[in-house]
Amino acid sequence: MSDSNRGLLVDTRTTIARREISSLSREKTIVLALLIQLFIAAFSSFLVVGLTSLYDPSSVEGEGVRIGVSGEHQDDLLRAAAETDGVDPVEFDSREGALESFNNGAVDAVVAAESTPAANGSGSRLDVTAVAPEENIRTTLIIVQLREMLTELERSERQQRQVYLDYQPVEPPADTDSSPYFGFTYTVLIPLLLFLPPFISGSISVDAITEEIERGTLELLRVAPVSLVDIVDGKALGMILLAPLQALLWIVLLSFNNIAVQNVVPLLVFVTAIATIVVVVGTLLGLITARRRQAQLLYSVLVILLFGAAILLPEHPATTVAKLAVDSATVGTYAHVVGFAVVAIVLSAVARRYAGTIDAEAF
Repeated sequence: MSDSNRGLLVDTRTTIARREISSLSREKTIVLALLIQLFIAAFSSFLVVGLTSLYDPSSVEGEGVRIGVSGEHQDDLLRAAAETDGVDPVEFDSREGALESFNNGAVDAVVAAESTPAANGSGSRLDVTAVAPEENIRTTLIIVQLREMLTELERSERQQRQVYLDYQPVEPPADTDSSPYFGFTYTVLIPLLLFLPPFISGSISVDAITEEIERGTLELLRVAPVSLVDIVDGKALGMILLAPLQALLWIVLLSFNNIAVQNVVPLLVFVTAIATIVVVVGTLLGLITARRRQAQLLYSVLVILLFGAAILLPEHPATTVAKLAVDSATVGTYAHVVGFAVVAIVLSAVARRYAGTIDAEAF
């Protein structure tokens, strides 16, 4: 291929890519999705407080959860409640009285602890029965506080009964006083912001191909001296480039909110690789089905299955993003980035080869 033809080919693909990106401004759904992501990234320091309350309700200070305690080991429950932040214990002489107060709304939950004979006939065991509301806005918070209280009770019982052990079965982990905001930000918020752009790009790529086919405008694009492969390349290129550009913008906005993100270049490479994979999948589905509704349905199902199957990998993509963002990446983490990049290159080659075998006049 001569230099002039090669330059014309590159310019044509770039022109198609620019055309696809500029056309997004007319897609209200896509613009809305971008604005939502922009809002989350730009105001993450404020939103993270409310979102963390869903991720870890115990992190939110406020009125304590009133828990009615009763039973033979009521004192043990009271000690555990005293060691648990956000729990306000209320003593009852019987479990029935506690349940009556629970039904009247005087307490948020009920816990009763009784001794029962051990299964092997030697000693006794502590049986705890907890009652929590089935459905209301405070249910999640109540359950979390109950879990922490019962965890404290279990820790106390293990300490009291360790004298009966002949050996230490496992060394308990040291207590840490870490902030839930750190965990939420790097394991939920940042992966969410970095994964949404590739998935949106893939969905757009489905529309970019199928709409040209359904409207009969694909043949008009081929009036220029370009092949179907060049058209597919141009459309895919625009959608792929959109994802890392969004990701970079979100990272910059997060930094303005005092949320530092490390290893920006590997993260952008990873996002680009994922975007390439999903865009190629969307493009192939568009070419195969030639129908927008069918292709979008198949794309949604396939992407969900692929993302779910990623749990079988040695490291989940969300974990890879979190490790890179906090600068705790291992050799395996970088291997995942390289592996996804290789898969993206291979899939791109397969898609181009398949597009080269299609007769555009058949659509």
